[in-house]
Formats: sequence, structure tokens, C-alpha cells
Amino acid sequence: MVFLQEQIHVLCSQKKATLLEELQESSKKKTGLDVIVHAKSRNDDGKELMQSILRQIAGGKNPSSVTVGWLSKEAPEGALMERWSELLSDSAFNLVDVSSGLSEVFAVKDETEIQNIRKAGFLSASVLKNYVVPKLEVVIDEEKTITHAELMDDTEKAVIDPSKAKVKLKADNVDICYPPVFQSGGVFDLKPSAISNEDPLYYDAYGVIVCAIGARYNSYCANVARSYLIDADALQSKAYKVLHKAHEAAINALKPGNPASAAYKAATSVFEKEGPEFIPHLTKTTGTGIGIEFRESGLSLNSKNDRIIKVGMAFNVNLGLHNLQIQSSQNPKTRNFSLLLADTIVIKEKGPENATSSCSKSFDDIAYSFKDEEEEEQEKPKPKAPSGNGADGQHFKTALRSDNQEMTKEEVRRQHQAELARQKNEETARRLASGGLGQGDGQGVVRTTGDLVAYRNVDDIPFSKELMIQVDQKNESVLLPLYGLMVPFHIATVKSVISQQDGGHSYIRIIFNVPGAGYSPTDLASQKFADAVYLKEVSFRSSDVRHTNQVVQLIKTLRRQVVLRESEKAERATLVTQEKLQLMKARPIRLSDLWIRPAFGGKGRKLSGMLEAHVNGFRYSTMKADERVDIMYRNIKHAFFQPAEKEMITLLHFHLHNYIMVGNKKTKDVQFFVEVMDVVQTLGGGRRSTYDPDEIEEEQQERDRKNKINSEFNTFVKRVSELWEQPQFKDLDLEFDVPFRELGFHGVPHKASAFIVPTVNCLVELIEQPFLVITLNDIEIVNLERVGLGQKAFDMAIVFKDFKRDVLRIDAIPSTSLDGIKEWMNSMNIKYYESRMNLNWRPILKTILDDPEKFIEDGGWEFLNMEVSDSDTENSEESDEGYQPSDLDVASESEEEDSDDESVVESEEDEEEEEDSEEEEGKTWDELEAEARKEDKEKGAESDSEEDRRRRKAKATGKVRMPEVSRKLPLKKPKLR
Repeated sequence: MVFLQEQIHVLCSQKKATLLEELQESSKKKTGLDVIVHAKSRNDDGKELMQSILRQIAGGKNPSSVTVGWLSKEAPEGALMERWSELLSDSAFNLVDVSSGLSEVFAVKDETEIQNIRKAGFLSASVLKNYVVPKLEVVIDEEKTITHAELMDDTEKAVIDPSKAKVKLKADNVDICYPPVFQSGGVFDLKPSAISNEDPLYYDAYGVIVCAIGARYNSYCANVARSYLIDADALQSKAYKVLHKAHEAAINALKPGNPASAAYKAATSVFEKEGPEFIPHLTKTTGTGIGIEFRESGLSLNSKNDRIIKVGMAFNVNLGLHNLQIQSSQNPKTRNFSLLLADTIVIKEKGPENATSSCSKSFDDIAYSFKDEEEEEQEKPKPKAPSGNGADGQHFKTALRSDNQEMTKEEVRRQHQAELARQKNEETARRLASGGLGQGDGQGVVRTTGDLVAYRNVDDIPFSKELMIQVDQKNESVLLPLYGLMVPFHIATVKSVISQQDGGHSYIRIIFNVPGAGYSPTDLASQKFADAVYLKEVSFRSSDVRHTNQVVQLIKTLRRQVVLRESEKAERATLVTQEKLQLMKARPIRLSDLWIRPAFGGKGRKLSGMLEAHVNGFRYSTMKADERVDIMYRNIKHAFFQPAEKEMITLLHFHLHNYIMVGNKKTKDVQFFVEVMDVVQTLGGGRRSTYDPDEIEEEQQERDRKNKINSEFNTFVKRVSELWEQPQFKDLDLEFDVPFRELGFHGVPHKASAFIVPTVNCLVELIEQPFLVITLNDIEIVNLERVGLGQKAFDMAIVFKDFKRDVLRIDAIPSTSLDGIKEWMNSMNIKYYESRMNLNWRPILKTILDDPEKFIEDGGWEFLNMEVSDSDTENSEESDEGYQPSDLDVASESEEEDSDDESVVESEEDEEEEEDSEEEEGKTWDELEAEARKEDKEKGAESDSEEDRRRRKAKATGKVRMPEVSRKLPLKKPKLR
């Protein structure tokens, strides 16, 4: 857009040009200015139109004599703006930066703008006063653990929902200027770009908590910041009081007619008089102008800005002291501290008006002291001792604080885990007492045969002159010649068909599903016809090899089609009916050229598709009419956005509450992704130089492509997040989680190694299939197995609150990740235990479900505590009972899981083996040991010691698993720590 004295030139697309046609007429009538629109076609780069505009600017004069104002500091975005900036720079015009002039124009606000800033300021101060401060007081009073990032998330929700802060403003009109900032524990950053880290809030003695909140109302910004002191010492108290006085002096200096530098000079004069030792720690400015932009850089309140303050201006008066030190403290979390104060000020004719004054910053309101209560408790045996301000009481408290500082991270973690163990056992006891045993995964489909009907009437059976095997695909039946008759069998009754050749003949063997082999014991057919005789298998011999092969192929194909159809039908029958997608009337939020996982079935070339966000859900579709998936917002349990960093793809992943069908696949996880790099293979195999220009250019193109794709996904996520902030979606609590790569670790959750990363609410692996999404709130406990000296890797067993759900294992985690994982779980309040060997969890959970009261009476989960178990072993021989692991050879969990993946069909031989194993389970340990000793004697291995045999057996099995747990739990109640 170019402004001339009597014309305004606009270069845009043809679609936008049609929208500006109405502006042309109204502008001419009201202002006398001609609005000239230059419409650019889709394939036009716009260069000729730009040159035409430049000629209009010159107006036939020598370009060097024409002065053109432009925004030199604004970086051009997009190819069109870059081309315009290049042509303008190459022209001979006299270019002048007009940023300061425009800043001067926008600096003075009208009454409507001032009112918007006032409301934004009132909202910011109210959130801090009515929501943040009470929350901090509860956390400190109850000694809770909460991270800065969690406080940031909670406060952000309070800003966008003003009712939480007791403010009557419409949620549609408010937003945040920046994510709320919370800092404590010796790590402070007073820059406007500061963010809240993942460290826990620190509120012990000498602690400082800095809070900053910025809110918008109708796009206008306001800012407030406060510092809160916990049991402040003399240095902290003096520093804050001087800072408070200097901040008020800076605000009072903002009067109409004064230069902007007056604010900074007023603040420094206070420090020169009352705290000259703090001047080196003072921030370089006392703030900036504020409005639609959070920082109006042309109105910086520093010592060199001489711009005159006018009525209608607004400022963010921000003053702080950074990197101060308490010399007497050795604790790094209290030794270094910073202080910050900020208010939003509006300039009126009478002087400055504080829009955030409702949140007090006086010393009495921001300083918290807990000394009196603690010291009164210490002085109870000595009624005549000082109440808390004496030297002895202060010395005792300082010594106690020093002892706490010497506690290692592991000791702090153990204390927290001991408290979690108590809470977890109480929670589990309440849940089991109320009958909350869980419902299992809910994925199993109960198979029932119903009434299989091949033909309704005998007359419907096709007539055949020749007695030979026929396949009726229309009625899904196989006709077999038996005793001179064609007998029909529904294809669902066929278990398998085998053909083989011997000499000049070909043999066909057909095996049927029969009760006790192919079906479950509760099969409807076996119940309905209890006295019926079933045909298990039948064999035929034929001299026509060609016909034999054709029949076998037809039977297998028909069986495969029917099984696939029935399984899909059974899966669809278990699906929850979802609401209908409401299409957005306006242009929906879109993301193009995406691939989906799981992929659609069918043959042919796979196509990329488009993801659209509509009124109540997403829709993904490709060019094929039958390839479409709808995901309702109410069905989304977790949403993830993972940009490509070290991976080859950028992705959006949705973990759902209820299953949906993607093609013919039933799934709870749907993912949309784009590959950010192409796999390239260099022909010829020659190694290219690092400084090869082509190589450098390719790498730069790859980086640009990755950044572009990440930016497109990020824009889509932001727009969808804004959509989810609407009132009708508040109860869904939807937001996009971004995995924390720095907390990730390698492990084997399924069959291949993968990089597993935590998010705010989950533990996920979203690159390799099958995906891993574990909701942290669903976790009961975590047992770290094979933990010990000399081990290069350990395993993680995750036990869910739903005890009917299988324990999830993540194997082969490098031991170097152990401390990081324990620290993360501790920060997320997840109770974990450690063991030296793997446990067989199925019998353990079965024992708990069979007798939950006994489980609680025997100490709950504390049987997993290695320290308690070790101490009990030294004092009592009864510790070998119950949940104690053994080195006897039993089937591993992985073997049991593999068996679950096999067909539900069980042969008679399997049943016989199960009966034999049940008979063996009836023998006592003494009988089994006697038999083993007898066998060893017969083999000549009597001289081997029991220890040698055990060592050989452990070496052969590789892993030691726990045997099936007896129904008795430990008789000795473990100690709770």
C-alpha cells in the first residue's frame, strides 16, 4: 500500500480487489482521495505492477529528487513483499524511515482506546489479586508442589475466563498479551521475553516469587508485575522498599509536558539517595509505551528519550533489580534474587492514572512471614523465651535451614516418594472399597456364531450331475459330496483347507470349527444343539490336480472375505454412536497435503488429503469420495502437536475417548503428518565435499522446507486453539500438547526401540507404529525393574488404576536415563518402586482383584519397596511368601502377550497340556525339588551344587521372572516410609 498526496495505491490479489471496490467510491466522496487497486493474477509475480506504482510515485520527476517514507526496520514477509522491498531499495528515491512518525501518530489514544486499556489493566490486576495470590497462599500454606509452568497454564485460563477472577467482562473480548510469567528459586529473567520454566515453585525462607501478567481487551494491552517475599532478610526488605519508592517516583513523573526521560531520572534519583548500592542492578529503562502493541519502542522510558508526554498516551512502567545476592546464604535458590514491579499508566490532564492500582504493591501486602509460628512451636518448652525475634530463635531456624540445604536430591526424592506411597495406598484402598476394579481395555470382541444358514430350503441347493466339490460364492457355502449327496457347509464353519499331492493323486483336507476347538465354551450352537455330533475334518482324493488347486484357492479366498467382513461388522457393532459433523459456513481452518495414519485400505495409489476444522469437529478427506474421516471435538481425549526437530515428519495426533473406523480399521489414535525431508540417494556412490555448493544449497532448502511446514502446522494449531477457547468447548478442556524432547528416553514399548517423550498430561511415542499414548492420570504406580549395579538397561512396568487392564511394559531403557525418569515421575507425583528383577504381573493383579481387603491390610503396594523387603528378610523367614520374586523358571509376560495375539482357536492337544499343567500345579515345592534331585541323580549330575544349577538355569533363561503368586499375601505388614 502506497500513500500519495491525492492517491492511495493498493497491490493485491484479484479476490481482494473485488472487496476494495466499495472503498473506491466512498473514499472519493468523503476524503477526495482516489483508491487505485492493482489486481495481480495468480501466476503473476507482480513486478510490472510494482514498477507502474514506482512510476506513479516519481510523477515524471527525477527519482533522486523524490522523498519516500518507509518502515526500514520491518522485515518483509512473503515473496511479494520481498520483491517490493528489493525494487524500492534499488530505486533512486530518497528513502526516509518514518517509524518514529507513525509511532508519534499512534501514541496518543482516543477515549475508546483509553477505556479498552483501562479494562485490560483492571483484568490483569484482578487476576493477580483474586486468583494468583490466593492460589499461592494455599500452595505455601499446605506446602504443595507446583511448577512455574503449571501456574502459567492455570493463570492463562483465568485471564481468558474473567469470571474466575471475579471480573464481569465478556470472554470473547479478552486474551493474553503473553503467557503469564512465574519465577522463583534463584533463576530470574526480567526481560519482556521471559518464560515460565518447569522448575517447582520455591517458597522457603528468603524465597522471592516474581509474577507478571499481561491481558488484552479488544486487542489493547495492559501489564502488571509484582514480587512477593517469603521471610525476607534485611537486604531484601531494603531493596524492595527502595524499588517501590523509585517506581512510584517514575509514575508521578509522567505528566503532560514532561520529557519521557523524566521517569527514568526520577527513579535513579531515588536510588542515588536511599540505595546507591543497588544502581548497578537497576534495569536500563523504566518501561515503554503500550497500546495495540505490547511494546511501542518509540516511547521507551530511558534516560535519552526526550519525546514530550501528551494526554492520551499509555505506558507500561516497568522497573526492576536483577542479580542481587544475599552473602549470608549458601543456598543457590535463595542466594541470588531479583525484584520486579510493573503497572499500566494512562496519561490524563491532571496527571498519570494507574490502571492496575487495584493490586497492591505495598511492602506489608507482598511480604509474607512464617517465623512467628515456627518459633513459637520451638519455644513451647521455654515459656519465658523470646517469641521469635530473638537471636537464639533466629539461630535455631537458620541451622535448621542449613540442614535442609545439605539434603541431596535423592533424599528429597525419597521423602516425596514416601509421602506419595502413603497417599497412593489410601487412594487405592478407597477405590477398591467402593468397588472400582476397572472394566479392562474394552477391546475384545466376543465372538458368537449365531445360526449359520447356508440355504433356507433344500430346493435352494444347486443341482449338480457330478459328485465333486463346489464353492457357492453367492450363498457363501461349500458343497461336499458325502455318501452320494451334495452336503452344504457354511464357509464360517471351515477352519482351514490343505491340499497336497502324492503320486498321481491330489488330496484335499478340510478341517472344521467344532465346539471345544474353534469356538468358545459358550458358543450358541453348542448350547442349542447339545446332543449333536459334529464333523471335525474330511478328506478327499482326486486325480484332477488342476480342479483340486482351483477348489482350494476358491475356499481360501471366500473364507478370507467372509472373515474380514464379519470382523469389521463386529468391530463396528462396538462403536459408540457419535454426533453428526456440522460444517462451517465460512471458510474452515485448513491444513493441506497431509497423510493419515492408520492409512485407508484398498488398492491403488495412496493420496494425500486435507484436514479441516469445522463447528464441532475435524474432517479429513482425499480426492476419493470414500476416503473421509470425521473426528468430533468431544471425542478427543488428548491432542498433540510435534514439530520436526530430529524427526523426518511434522505431525498432529489425536488420542480419542471412543474408537472410530478409519477405512476398515478400528482405532483410538489418528495421526496426520507431512514428511519434511525427501529421502535422496546419490547416484555413483561418491562422497561429496562438505563445502560442495550443491550440498549446501540442498541442506538450506531442506531447512527452509522444514521451517515452512512447522510454521504452517503451528498456525493451524493456534487457530484451532482459539476456536477451542469458545464457551461451548470450555468443559472439554482441549489443548494441544507439545512433547518435551529434553525429557525423552529410548525404550522398547512394543517390538522395536523408540524414543519416548513426556508431555504435560501423557507419555507418548508418536513416530513409530503402533503408537504409544499413556495418560498420566490413569497410572496407579510404576515399577522400575532390573535396576542394579552393572546393569546397562532396565525395564519400566506401568500399572494402571484399572486393574483389569494389562500392565504395560517398556523394556531396554538405558540406565543413563534412570535419574532423569525418576526425577520426572517425582515431579509429576507418580509413585514408583524399584526391583532387581522382572515381576509376573498377571497373577499379582489377579490376587489383588480376588482379595482386595487382604491386599490393603498387608500394606498395599509397599511389598514392592526393596528397602522394606530387605529389612523384613533379615528379621523374618516369612518374607518369602506372597509377592516376593523367585528365580524359578516360569513363562515370561512377553510369552503370555504373544499367546494373546494368536487365534482364539485352541486344539485338543492344548487342552490336554493345560490339564497336565493343572495336575502338576497340585504338587508341593518339596515334592518338585525331590523330583528334580532324582532326575539330576539319574543324569549323573548329583555332584552339582544347588547354587551351580541355579546359576546355569539363570544363564539359560536370561531373565528371571516371578512365579505365579499364591493367594496369600505377606503375613508381615511392611513398614510405610
